[in-house]
Amino acid sequence: MNKILEQVDKYMHDALKSKLPEVSSADLEKDGAVFYMNGKNGTAFEWFVNEHFPCFFIFYGDKENLGAVKATLYSDGRLSVYVFGDKGHADAEEINYTVEADADQLIELAAFLTDNADEKKIWDADIRDLPEGDICDEQSVRVFLDSEKYYMPMIERRKLWEKTAIVSKKVRAEGWKICFGIRDEPTRDGDSGWYFGVGNETEDYANNADNLELWKIGSVLMFEPALNELISAPYGTLIIRVDHDKFEIESPDKDILIEKRES
Repeated sequence: MNKILEQVDKYMHDALKSKLPEVSSADLEKDGAVFYMNGKNGTAFEWFVNEHFPCFFIFYGDKENLGAVKATLYSDGRLSVYVFGDKGHADAEEINYTVEADADQLIELAAFLTDNADEKKIWDADIRDLPEGDICDEQSVRVFLDSEKYYMPMIERRKLWEKTAIVSKKVRAEGWKICFGIRDEPTRDGDSGWYFGVGNETEDYANNADNLELWKIGSVLMFEPALNELISAPYGTLIIRVDHDKFEIESPDKDILIEKRES
């Protein structure tokens, strides 16, 4: 088994013994096997967009098959391990470790798992069933790193997630949908540059700070998922709602749709 995966396996079982010494291997799926849960998003997506590998899990072996231990290995070598008591129903207890591996070795593992798990359509497998090996050739690493370009829109959205946007109070207080947005150069740290409004605000209303709120971009996108595709648009972009669930870049031949949320 890959040396980094061996460490993940060890730390997960160490955490289980520390937090739940009463749980034996007989209580766990496949006697405590560690599963690589790449079936949802895949290795490259998680690596480039979220800066970690897909999660690793040890499952309880009963009918509910809930997680007993979850581990997240980050691209900088940090390993966050979460232990769930009460057959998976209890709140997680967290223990943090660091694996012994440098940046190149972690990238090699990501490329190796992409080639030998994702590309071979081996999903959510026991890590003992993955191909043996510690070394990923340079060509595979280059191909893996080059694949980052396919995830750039999602990477840009992730970078914006914690930044703030100015939002008209009409959206939250009066029940209007976001129907208009403009992105200018940020004026302060943590600013995305976005202003979102309804589109029916007067100039006096929009210029009054009492009528404006600061939202995280993550909150904006949860409130209005249709903005996802345009949230990383360049500075100077003006967007309008053109349908119930669609925004487009403003142009003279497009009409803004202004509407309220359904009550």
